[in-house]
Amino acid sequence: MRTRVRGWRWRHNPLRRRSDLLEAWIALAVAVLLCVGAPLVGAVAGLWAHERARSVATVERAERHMVRAVVVGNTPEQLPSAEGGDREHAYQTDVRWTEPGRGTKTALARVPAGTRAGDTVDVWFDRRGHGVAPPPDEVAVWQHTVTVGLCGTGGAAAVVLLGHGVVRRVALRHRLAEWEQEWARTGPDWTRGRA
Repeated sequence: MRTRVRGWRWRHNPLRRRSDLLEAWIALAVAVLLCVGAPLVGAVAGLWAHERARSVATVERAERHMVRAVVVGNTPEQLPSAEGGDREHAYQTDVRWTEPGRGTKTALARVPAGTRAGDTVDVWFDRRGHGVAPPPDEVAVWQHTVTVGLCGTGGAAAVVLLGHGVVRRVALRHRLAEWEQEWARTGPDWTRGRA
């Protein structure tokens, strides 16, 4: 049965090598970086992404306008669906609306799946009159924020763990080289009497 002694690398004893103490400090640093550093990186990345996404959404809201329009173009009977999903997809068709003082307009715009000719829908246009997707709402901004934050945390953790793996490999090579040198000094004493 093997007994585990906690903290043996921190205690002073004649069998502890410098590499053992260094490995203990590295393990502590890795634990702190994983528990504090990676989430902090994720939080900073998320905050940055949130501000950026909000500013993009604000600009898009200013550049785009919504109109209530009637679908006048042909609509597909059945849209191709993604495998395993029943998500509704938008498609483009002709819509018509009336602007006060400007008359009736017709344009190609994105409409939700399942829309039929004669249905009234909300469509978005940019300043040039092209049909565009609606600007991101607050939910989309928060989804982007959380995604970037989680990716930042995961990326920081991956970098820490990759660095730890490299340091451990270098430490192992160094330790094996030290053992070879020690054995070169003590090996002849152990094998001399048996030869």
